[in-house]
Amino acid sequence: MSLESLTTYIVNRLPELWLRTGEHIMLTGFSTGTAILIGIPLGIIIFRNAWLRAPVMAVIGILQTIPSLAMLVFLLALLQKIGALPALIALTLYALLPIVRNTLTGLQGVSPQVIEAATGIGMTKYQRLKLVRIPLAASVIIAGIRTAAVVGVGIATLSAFIGAGGLGQFINRGLALYDTRLILLGAVPTALLALIIDFSIGAFEWGFRPERKKGKKGSVKTLIRLLALMMPLLLIMTAGIFSYFTRPLSGIQTEGVSKISTRTIRIATKNFTEQLILGEIMAQLIEARTDLFVERYFNLGGTMICHNALVHGEIDLYAEYIGTGLTVILKQPVISDPEEALSQVREAYKKRFNARWLKPFGFNNTYAITVRTADAKSYGWTRISDIQKAAPRLRAGFTAEFTERPDGYPGLRQIYGLRFGEIRDLDPAIMYEAVSNGEVDVICAFVTDGRIAAYNLKLLEDDRQFFPPYHAAPVIRGEILEEHQKLRDVLALLEGLLDNATMQSLNFKVDGKGYSPAQVAGAFLKSQGLL
Repeated sequence: MSLESLTTYIVNRLPELWLRTGEHIMLTGFSTGTAILIGIPLGIIIFRNAWLRAPVMAVIGILQTIPSLAMLVFLLALLQKIGALPALIALTLYALLPIVRNTLTGLQGVSPQVIEAATGIGMTKYQRLKLVRIPLAASVIIAGIRTAAVVGVGIATLSAFIGAGGLGQFINRGLALYDTRLILLGAVPTALLALIIDFSIGAFEWGFRPERKKGKKGSVKTLIRLLALMMPLLLIMTAGIFSYFTRPLSGIQTEGVSKISTRTIRIATKNFTEQLILGEIMAQLIEARTDLFVERYFNLGGTMICHNALVHGEIDLYAEYIGTGLTVILKQPVISDPEEALSQVREAYKKRFNARWLKPFGFNNTYAITVRTADAKSYGWTRISDIQKAAPRLRAGFTAEFTERPDGYPGLRQIYGLRFGEIRDLDPAIMYEAVSNGEVDVICAFVTDGRIAAYNLKLLEDDRQFFPPYHAAPVIRGEILEEHQKLRDVLALLEGLLDNATMQSLNFKVDGKGYSPAQVAGAFLKSQGLL
């Protein structure tokens, strides 16, 4: 990519870049601030009560060892809420350890001779703490805050996984679309932001550091020290301004809160190309055919995150697959008849979740076990049964969901007796690249994915008819459909409009030709006369 085209790309993305940067700073700033309010008093308490030190530090240390994504998913399940709240709680918990530890270390590190002198002039225990220990420990405490804030910048990128925004949103999209430009658009500003935050807190520490007064009042150095003290606050204020003035980009309009709450449809997607295209198709059609506003919650972590968000009213609409709803959500056995499967999920979703399955888009994006065409020809593989004997020496690359889902590898292993020599969890974006490059031998492809042809891969026949039908359809909250009944008619325009070949073509335009899901969705709707 030329420097000129890269510059143009960044300039075009600048408004959203400011928005995501502002969100990222607010996530980091709020969580670090909360951790300071909790951590410093906690550090003082365990300093003054030695019996509390070991258990408190053990608990905080254990929290630090929990993987970031695991913490986010746990909080998501606990709070039943996507977005900023679980992300802020997770970031606050991760920021506690360096702040509490440094507060304790700083207070313990004050020279006994200094404390003895303070006692000798009649200071009480409280006065010694306030006027001697805390000021002398301040540099160590600030160092802990500095560490917590910088680490928080990196961890905050994972917040996009649960719809909390921030620069991680670019990284998520880039991984889903295998787009290096988007990954860099999130990663580079994140690294720069970490440096800026580190510098601003370092400047604050320098400005806070006591020194003997010299020179006249109002000197340049005094002004510089004042500015240094204000740098963290200025950074957060700047982030707030960016977030406020670029907020309409996120799908939230500016016509008043009460109006927005009743006229905004929140559409979500999972984190792969086809979902992004379907999300854009529904969003753009609703925007064109109704007076409703659309708020996009794209690239959420997976099926259960989208489903739980729908059930708990965090989103209103997303595209789901019949087989996924049947086996993963409802925990029902596989039904091979698409009509019967759809009828069962419709009835169960309405009864259990007050959610409605609308008319399917038309394509059946079922799973397929896929190998390199050259290997299929060489070993005579045409059906899944054919690889049973070779499985122990094959390396499989599956999505995390497929590895655990009953309609994925566990069921496949039971029906076909497959035992692969190695199984790697791969993101859908890199799965095809991995099998093409010989890093794995077998993957769980999606039959509508344009990369199957692009990477010269071979779909193996499901000769024992294990995989259920995966016809995609809009799933919407019942209350929203009752409130905006026109949505049923608008989304019905998409019924049967996308067959497998069409969906594969749309996917390839994003994955193979580099168009954005919004561009591909818009062009498709125009070609059908719907825009």
